Amino acid sequence: MSIIISKQGQTAQKLDKAEFEKEDYLQNYIHENPESIPVYEIAEDKKLFVVARELSTESGPIDALAIDKDGDIYVVETKLYKNPDKRTVVAQALDYGASLWKHTNDFDEFINIIDKEVQAKFKMTFQEKAKAFFDIDEEQINLMLENIKFNLKDGNIKFVILMDSMDERLKDLIIYVNQNSRFDIYAVQLEYYKFQEYEIMIPKMFGVEVKKGMGSYSGTRKKWEKEDFLREAKEKNNPGTYSVIEKLLEYSYANADKITYGTGSSGAFSYKLFTPAGEITPFFVKSNGIMKFGFNWIKEQKKVPDEIIDTMVLQLKEIPEIQINDAEGKSWLVLKELKDVDKFQKIIRESFGEFNEKVRKL
Repeated sequence: MSIIISKQGQTAQKLDKAEFEKEDYLQNYIHENPESIPVYEIAEDKKLFVVARELSTESGPIDALAIDKDGDIYVVETKLYKNPDKRTVVAQALDYGASLWKHTNDFDEFINIIDKEVQAKFKMTFQEKAKAFFDIDEEQINLMLENIKFNLKDGNIKFVILMDSMDERLKDLIIYVNQNSRFDIYAVQLEYYKFQEYEIMIPKMFGVEVKKGMGSYSGTRKKWEKEDFLREAKEKNNPGTYSVIEKLLEYSYANADKITYGTGSSGAFSYKLFTPAGEITPFFVKSNGIMKFGFNWIKEQKKVPDEIIDTMVLQLKEIPEIQINDAEGKSWLVLKELKDVDKFQKIIRESFGEFNEKVRKL
């Protein structure tokens, strides 16, 4: 394929496709220019933040590790067409994903590794850069982190094979895997042209239409409603967990000042209260049964006296399944792991009732 370039309809020149001399250049290019991976074809507002290059795993280094603002994780493997290893590139990418899933047991350590990579490149923390890159707030960044955590734990990893050129066999393989598995694996052909001091890249993605046809993506961010949220929660959880989620939502409608639903690829609702200093979010619940308490954000915003928060945290500590990091005030709960549902519901009903009353007296 050739392209024609001209200036004001004059002096047209034909540009022939150029070649990348080394895979290292291609890796660096997508690290510096993540928009060259056209994930906007999956959903129009999607974009990737490449958080690490040559990330070490038990199976070898991942060429590029990327995330989107929904907390989806992408393993990006680059290959030049002239590389004889291109025939095994799909298996290699899946091997890296399996290694990332199996051997990343400490999420905090994983985030620290990413943080070091981001700080070395951008001179700011991972969370600071992610907030700026995706233009999201503190609540959204914490939801993104929780999604990353549980995607990593569940091995829910997406794959991108990026090459300067690819044959029909590889395209067919990508489509076949997407059609017949739960994997999301995409191929990106990045054609390369040079004109004077300019570089021209033409990306083309394969495998997207298969997933869209299977209903994985809508092409736009979803606006969730109560019925949609409950429907997805019922699909994702056993009857016991779904019952807890349903009762939490009923409690929220009866006691919160406002309920809001997320706009991401999976459902979530937030429990909100109004204070003289502004709106706060004591907790939100995801459709997969993750409950996140937002007391650290409330403390940082100085909208509620710390002693009210501290009392609530002490009461929540009565539930063994709630993980609380006292240093950072972070706490979350996997509802399907609850052993004493009655006690949990009693604490939510009574303690949050007391919490609400104190907040409304401010």
